Amino acid sequence: MSLLVRAAGFLLVSGLGLLAVAGCGTDSSSPSPDEQDTEQVTFDEPFRPQFHYTPRQHWMNDPNGLVYHDGTYHLFHQYNPEGNTWGHMSWNHATADDLVHWQHQGVAIPEEGNEMIFSGSAVVDENNTAGFGTGNGPAPMVAIYTSHYTISDDSINQAQSLAYSTDGGETWTKYEGNPVLDHPDPDFRDPNVFWYAPGEKWIMTIALPTQHKVQLYESTNLKDWSLMSEFGPAGGTGGIWECPALFQVPVEGTDRRQWVLQVDLNPGSIAGGSGGQYFLGSFDGTTFTPREGELERAPRWVDYGPDFYAVIPWNNVPESDGRALWLAWMNNWEYGESIPTSPWRSAQTIPRSVHVRTIDGTPRLVQRPVEELQQLRETPVQLQERTIGPGSTSLADDGISGRALEIVAEFEPRDAETVGLAVREGETERTIVGYDAETDSVFVDRRNSGTVDFHESFASRDAAPISTRDGRVRLHVFVDRSSVEVFANDGARVLTHRIFPRPQSDGVSLFAEGGSAQLVRLDAWSLRSIWANR
Repeated sequence: MSLLVRAAGFLLVSGLGLLAVAGCGTDSSSPSPDEQDTEQVTFDEPFRPQFHYTPRQHWMNDPNGLVYHDGTYHLFHQYNPEGNTWGHMSWNHATADDLVHWQHQGVAIPEEGNEMIFSGSAVVDENNTAGFGTGNGPAPMVAIYTSHYTISDDSINQAQSLAYSTDGGETWTKYEGNPVLDHPDPDFRDPNVFWYAPGEKWIMTIALPTQHKVQLYESTNLKDWSLMSEFGPAGGTGGIWECPALFQVPVEGTDRRQWVLQVDLNPGSIAGGSGGQYFLGSFDGTTFTPREGELERAPRWVDYGPDFYAVIPWNNVPESDGRALWLAWMNNWEYGESIPTSPWRSAQTIPRSVHVRTIDGTPRLVQRPVEELQQLRETPVQLQERTIGPGSTSLADDGISGRALEIVAEFEPRDAETVGLAVREGETERTIVGYDAETDSVFVDRRNSGTVDFHESFASRDAAPISTRDGRVRLHVFVDRSSVEVFANDGARVLTHRIFPRPQSDGVSLFAEGGSAQLVRLDAWSLRSIWANR
């Protein structure tokens, strides 16, 4: 007898194993319900992020199809247009010309019949290799996504399909020859495609989740694909593999770029539940080869917080820009459907630039918030050196408080055991961001951050190893109404967390424990809302 059970972001199907119900590729739609009932949406609801992307309403998970085209950044994502939990997977669409001020465009690729639209990527087909272009019109955009077919109550199949747009992403047409790539394993998903100029061909990375493998395919026309090689198992294998991405990132201080293979893991990540790992290496047009010693260092975690998953890079970023950019789903499959938000659920992280930096003799992936976010800054406050005695000191008299903030603080721990900041602080609530000298780590403690009882695994203290630089540690913190993102030592370690404090909990304080520390300098800004219709 077949068994279908939903738990922790998976479908357990007898005879088929674990199938992700939310991994990288799911969304649903009907005639533009995202546009309906907008009078109920204020973008000022409790916990509504003010500078992170969220849909107007309903459920969202993985970002999909991140692509730049003719001056516009396109963000697609998994979406359920019929409710506030996972289901009816479709691609919803948003655009921005600055990576910050997002405009909702509605459902782009809808669920139809027994086909849900799972995760994938999008490209600009400048040379019209697929033949979808028309005359002298703009270069076609092509989405490559996983078609999730429900065959019966106990049987599914996943294959890869195409949709295209010839009007800059406003309307989309599914390719009549879908699917374009299938596999004997029914768990076969999350195609990430890019143009490989040296070989004049398209490259696809795609996951075999339960086998812990990434396969690499090639095509000259996006329609006909041939297997080239595969990678894995390697690194973290405590859960299924999803959302792989192979791309190049700048190496800091040089004009070189480094190949990176990013692979998500669910569950089994460093902070529990969902997360991402990466491998540095080389790519010769056929095979990804890890750097010498890379697999011995694995797993190497992308983010040490629990709320960074399904990350994918932006395609087609202009060479003149020079950056590698990506974005992730700011949630976790352990509790994602239980977080206390309405009429929407889930958010995306702030966009980040990705780099490789040599730290303590070892090349590592580092992340920085995109510079475009600086346009949201207002009411700047700067604090100079001061001693932080044991205990906590409010910064209210210095003019620093709020629910949407950017803070850059540099500390000398001296003889303190821990030193740092408390944000979103109230009488009984606070989220602590600090450095722990005993363990040489940066940490985020959300155990008393506000509402934490909606899931047993939510209240947590998470840490990442980090060394001081010349006896100092630098914390770059973004605080929104329901999130904290920490970039330590210029992105050498990153921790991403959702939090759900009361509106009146808007305080910020400095603290030290076990001794005294020194604040070297602190800069803080309030951040304006990106929502014009708030």
